[in-house]
Amino acid sequence: MTNILILTYWSYPDALIQTYTLPYVRIIKKNLPPGSSIYLLTLEKDQNVLEKPKREEIAEKLEQEGIHWLPFAYKPFGISAFVMWIGISLKLCSLIIQRKISVIHCWCTPPGAIGYFLSVLLNKKLVLDSYEPHAEAMVENGTWKRSSLAFKLLFWLEKKQTERASYIISATQGMKEYAAHKYHVDIPHFLVKPACVDLSLFNEEVVNDQMLRTELGLENKIVCVYAGKFGGIYLEDEIFDFVKVSSDYWGGVFRFLILTSHSREEIMQYCRKAEVDGNCVVMKFVPHNQVPRYMGLADFAITPVKPIPTKRYCTPIKDGEYWALGLPVVIPENISDDSDIIESHNIGVVLKSLHSDNYLEAVKRIDALLKQPNLRDKIRIVAKKFRSFDIAESVYELVYGIK
Repeated sequence: MTNILILTYWSYPDALIQTYTLPYVRIIKKNLPPGSSIYLLTLEKDQNVLEKPKREEIAEKLEQEGIHWLPFAYKPFGISAFVMWIGISLKLCSLIIQRKISVIHCWCTPPGAIGYFLSVLLNKKLVLDSYEPHAEAMVENGTWKRSSLAFKLLFWLEKKQTERASYIISATQGMKEYAAHKYHVDIPHFLVKPACVDLSLFNEEVVNDQMLRTELGLENKIVCVYAGKFGGIYLEDEIFDFVKVSSDYWGGVFRFLILTSHSREEIMQYCRKAEVDGNCVVMKFVPHNQVPRYMGLADFAITPVKPIPTKRYCTPIKDGEYWALGLPVVIPENISDDSDIIESHNIGVVLKSLHSDNYLEAVKRIDALLKQPNLRDKIRIVAKKFRSFDIAESVYELVYGIK
């Protein structure tokens, strides 16, 4: 029997739990000996999103899978967060001892900081998953200053986690070199697992739903899709400058489909600033299980991750979903391994700069790509090669498989 505590920094309804954590948790569970349990900690940013009956329903369903849900209230970095984590850590210490938990498995380095202390204090095995720079990323995107306590503390803790971990699972191979250069740690047990995609959910059968296309007014349109947010690690004004160039090039047949939680007014502010006609923008906020139907209406997609140095080590979840639907992708350079994959397989466009001239060149190249026969089939092959859950299965079998 192997009991595992999984630490995350996200809320249960968040797509990062639903698509980037739970599928892997279930794969881990399959690799454990009979009678093993997993304890999954989430930080709920809005307690009102899930009412008590819904929380109880979720907990009951997870229990049937041998997954015990541990929701705690989230607090932003500061004194309140410090007090929160002291309280949570005390409860976790008791849980680890009582439930005979032998492994602390952390999704990303912020919860890995807590996992590190717990593993040292209670002499438990530490596994780091989705391992990528967080402290330096927060500086590069302007959230923290390099001189701040937050940066110095997390950067130090990232080094300590790296030294302590029995296994490290990263999104890119390059992260091993980053750790050697930045933390001066040579990682002995290093595995690579990008953001995999459910190829049975994102498949050719959901592409080009004619009823939905008619409902959204997308008949005979060239559609660019973006599923996500604006700001933070994502570009803002640059996206709409690209949309402006696209709209000018294709004219009235171009539409920008945004699957987002942003309000219409927020999006219209971006449009006004870039002089984009708001009529070419179609907005929807849909549950994740409906995302493939809407995404499948597009002709191409955009991944607007800010091209800051640490994003070389990230793993954009949406790229795998776009590829699984056969969509060519426009992406800045040096984003994960994805920019290189897109360029080497000629399944989209890598933006070498964020200027209108480069946007026009990209639009023309997308236009040429869309005229290629069997383009979607070609891109789906790339999705199967680089984003199949078979990759995750192999990784977790190495870490947790019964020897």
